[in-house]
Amino acid sequence: MSVRVLAIGKKHEAWVVDGIDRYERRLKRPYDLSWRLLPHSARQEEAARTEESDRILGAVGADEHLILLDERGPAFDSPGLARHLQSRFDVGAPVTMVIGGAYGVDARVHARADRVWSLSPLVFPHQLVRLILAEQVYRAQEISAGRPYHHA
Repeated sequence: MSVRVLAIGKKHEAWVVDGIDRYERRLKRPYDLSWRLLPHSARQEEAARTEESDRILGAVGADEHLILLDERGPAFDSPGLARHLQSRFDVGAPVTMVIGGAYGVDARVHARADRVWSLSPLVFPHQLVRLILAEQVYRAQEISAGRPYHHA
């Protein structure tokens, strides 16, 4: 098992690549990351949300544990994320995290999500969310292994 990230948008910008690579080099199964970038819609608002949600749902298997990132969702603290991911790995559930597009995702993706997670009530640019997500998956790995990276 590993963590797969589905993200609407363009390829990682250079400064994001450097940061993500830093954490990915340190990750070990089952905490390693894979990325699938889905193109954003050329449409606006509801039409874009629907089109991008279609792409997301078409890329998610029925057996995947889906975590939707949404600033309106409940927060995890880092130990809580570590426990949640570890519980999914313990039962062999593939984990997929979704970063929606600029207009978010529609109700179908929310309904499909097994968990909604807010990184913060603040809204961040998608490139920065990718970097934060990579760091938090690395942090979860270190917490689960009992290593001192995370200072509670």
